[in-house]
Amino acid sequence: MRLRLVREPFDHPDYIFELKHDGFRAIAYLQSGECKLVSRNQRNLGFEALKRSLAKLPVENAIIDGEVISVDAKGVSQFNQLLSRKGEPVFYAFDLLWLDAEDLRQRPLIERKKRLARLVRAEKCSRMLYAQHIEQHGKGFFAEICARDLEGIVAKRKLGIYKDDGNAWLKVKNRTYSQAEGRHELLTRGR
Repeated sequence: MRLRLVREPFDHPDYIFELKHDGFRAIAYLQSGECKLVSRNQRNLGFEALKRSLAKLPVENAIIDGEVISVDAKGVSQFNQLLSRKGEPVFYAFDLLWLDAEDLRQRPLIERKKRLARLVRAEKCSRMLYAQHIEQHGKGFFAEICARDLEGIVAKRKLGIYKDDGNAWLKVKNRTYSQAEGRHELLTRGR
């Protein structure tokens, strides 16, 4: 699922809103005690210790959409720590697409998230965080995100299926997010 940038936050009863962490988007493929992390550009991601930890989840097979992040003691994602491999990576899980031979993509998002929450709680994996959400109130949530100098929010239709039609998931970025300063130069240095 791609994220489409929208300029302003909104309130809507059909949407849930999640924190947008600053990291590397990834799909975790779990199969027979192994884990593969794949970027949105179809590249295999390293993070070997994280993959070993996720591979221990008590599933036969699963596909989980999320973000590889590194968080500080306050739970704030620190992209530079992740990029330089100085911080411990964790998997911020926000959608469950497949679980034990069951394709969940046609189920409503809110149902997929409930199953994901149960999986994360049951396992208590210290390297995986569940993406909590609030319903309906995107404007107030976004104001709080900006006040805390976080990256932004993601809005998703709570009854939406997992289909990349370009309109299902919307991101609203904090235009004053301090960690974004100099990001372009950091990522293009050495090319």
